[in-house]
Amino acid sequence: MKIALVTPAALRSRYGNRNTAVRWARMLRELGHQVVVQQSWNGRSADLLLALHARRSHDSIVRYAERHPDRPLIVVLTGTDLYRDIRHDVNAQESLEMATRLMVLQDMGLRELPARLRRKTGVIHQSCEPLRRLQPIRSCFEIVISGHLREEKDPFCGAEALGHLPAESRIRITHIGGARDPAMAATARRWMKREPRYVWLDELAHPQALATLARARAMLISSRMEGGANVVSEALTARVPVIASHIPGNIGLLGSRYRGYYPVGDARALAALLHRVETDADFLTLLRRQCAARRKLISPAREKRALHRQLAMAVKS
Repeated sequence: MKIALVTPAALRSRYGNRNTAVRWARMLRELGHQVVVQQSWNGRSADLLLALHARRSHDSIVRYAERHPDRPLIVVLTGTDLYRDIRHDVNAQESLEMATRLMVLQDMGLRELPARLRRKTGVIHQSCEPLRRLQPIRSCFEIVISGHLREEKDPFCGAEALGHLPAESRIRITHIGGARDPAMAATARRWMKREPRYVWLDELAHPQALATLARARAMLISSRMEGGANVVSEALTARVPVIASHIPGNIGLLGSRYRGYYPVGDARALAALLHRVETDADFLTLLRRQCAARRKLISPAREKRALHRQLAMAVKS
C-alpha cells in the first residue's frame, strides 16, 4: 500500500511529531508498505493518508478527502489537538469528521472525544528502542527534563521548584530541549544565572539526549498538556523513574495509581515531591516498580502490531 504520512514538523526537526513520523515510516516499510513522509500532502496518489495533528495538517486532510473520498484517512491527535484545539478550532473539528479512523497516543485521550467519534478511534502507545541504564552522576542528584521550551510544557516549573528545596539538597536539574521562541531561550539563561542548580543544555542530538536521560536519577515531565509524550516511553525503557504533572496525557501513560504526580504548575508541590524522591529510598523504589509495570506497553513490536491493526481497520471502514 502507498501511504502518505504527513507531519507538520520540519524535516530536520527534533520535535515529537517528526520523531513519531520517522519511526512509524520505518515500521510501515518493514510491514511492506511504501511510505513518503511530508510536511504537507504533495497531491500525488496514495492509497492512504496518515496525518499527525488535526489542526496543523487540516489543509492536507481536506485536499486528500476531496480528491479521494473513498480512500482511508487516519488522523493522529496530538496534545494540543486533544486538550485545546478540538474544543474551539473549526479546522481541527472538521479533521475529526473527515477522518476514516482516529488515533490517540494514550488511554485517557479517548475521554476527550464524544462517543460517536470514540467508535472510530484506536489507541497506540509510542515505543523506544532498547536503552541501557547508565551510571548516575555522583556529584549531584540529577533530574533530567527532556522537552522543548514551549508554553504548553511549563518548562521552568522545575527551575522554580529548586528554590523551594532545603539548602542541603543535592538535586540538580538538567534541561534538554530547543527553544522556538528566543524569549524562551532568554528566560532559560536568566534561570541559570538565578539558580545555579538549573542547567539548560539547549537542543542535543538524539543519541546525546538519550544518554543524558539514561543517567538520570529521575525524569521530570512538567507539561500542562500532552498527547502521549515519547520521552515518557524513553524514560520507562531506560528504567528511569518519572516525576509527572497530574494531567490526562501523563495519567494515560503512567496509570491512575502512579505515585509520582504533582499538581500541574505547582512548584512548591513539585519541590516536595523532588525532595521525597531524593531522600526516601523506599519511595524511589516504589516509583521504579510502578514504571517497570508500565514498560510492557511501549515495546517496538507492540507499537508495530498496533499500527498494522489500525491500518487494517481504516481500510475496512
